[in-house]
Amino acid sequence: MYFLGKTGGTQMKNNILLKLLVVLHIIIITISNFLVSIPIEILGVKLTWAAFSFPLVVVATDLTVRLVGKIIARKTISFAFPFAIISSFLIIYYEQDIISIALRISFASSIAYAISILIDINAFQYFREKYSYWWIAPALSTFVSNIIDTYTFFFSAFFNSDDAYMSENWLEIATNQLIIKVIIGLVFFLPLYGLMLNYIKKKITITKKSI
Repeated sequence: MYFLGKTGGTQMKNNILLKLLVVLHIIIITISNFLVSIPIEILGVKLTWAAFSFPLVVVATDLTVRLVGKIIARKTISFAFPFAIISSFLIIYYEQDIISIALRISFASSIAYAISILIDINAFQYFREKYSYWWIAPALSTFVSNIIDTYTFFFSAFFNSDDAYMSENWLEIATNQLIIKVIIGLVFFLPLYGLMLNYIKKKITITKKSI
């Protein structure tokens, strides 16, 4: 774990890192919650634009756990989440102009995200301790958390929703979106996670040597 430090300079770097992680989670959650309200159809496959942004949520969570540890990661994400939900509601309501849709998406995001984060953090920590290769823990935790998060969210947000299209097609969209999210998460964002992890490790190592 790279968070803990004893000197003032290290502590300042740690505080900056935590603030950046909070901002990262707020931005990713807000964007994903907005994009999930916009359906698309590609070659007959029903999706929402959030299929291409949701995997970043899991990657950001795994990266946070890797950098600051499970306990501080949970506190960091818990701090960021209320701000993300508020900003999500305001943006969705502004665009959709239907308060029930904005409320349900925000509520569904709260439930799904809370459940998936608890599972993802603990699953990531478990796989990380069990397997030595860096890519196994984020890959397996991404797969597990995406299954639970996707179906929990879409059921809570769109089952019997005022959004007629999403209400009718939520199960099909959820399944298609799950497949896309897992593929994108493993093929594209997992390598990105490795690059970010190596970059931050090097920066932290340099900082420690200079103190």
